[in-house]
Amino acid sequence: MAWFLGLGITGVVLLALSLVFDGALDGVLDGWLSLPVLAGFTAMTGFGGAIALGATGAGPAVATGVGVLAGLGTAWLTYGFGRALMRDRTAVTPTGGDLVGTAGKVVTAIPVDGFGEVLLQLAGQPAKFAARCAVPVARGAEVWVESAPTATSVVVRPVHR
Repeated sequence: MAWFLGLGITGVVLLALSLVFDGALDGVLDGWLSLPVLAGFTAMTGFGGAIALGATGAGPAVATGVGVLAGLGTAWLTYGFGRALMRDRTAVTPTGGDLVGTAGKVVTAIPVDGFGEVLLQLAGQPAKFAARCAVPVARGAEVWVESAPTATSVVVRPVHR
């Protein structure tokens, strides 16, 4: 019984180490030999064997077999959950380049040699940007974005209809 509990505790210690040494052994054998997978296998082999030994009174050989099966199942689940989490990607973050070619409205008049403000749609959300233009543009005018030199400013031209 003590051997199984020691093996289970070793698995828990490996799991704690996997938090500290994040990514150690990742990529070895296509992720099968990562610290979380190894920790899950070790912990469940020990605790599964201890439960089988204590609950059924079976011998050490049967308890070891039950523990190894529980450990393999836990390792497989840990591997599968880890792969699923690694495949989960977020949407692409919009950049200033996504603004080029979009239309917007001037909210603060744009002088010839200075900045005004325009309201644009970025990723479906209204966003205000500093704007420059080669010609003066009045408040409320519709503009077209020609370029985005910085993350917070755009160069626009007025739209003539």
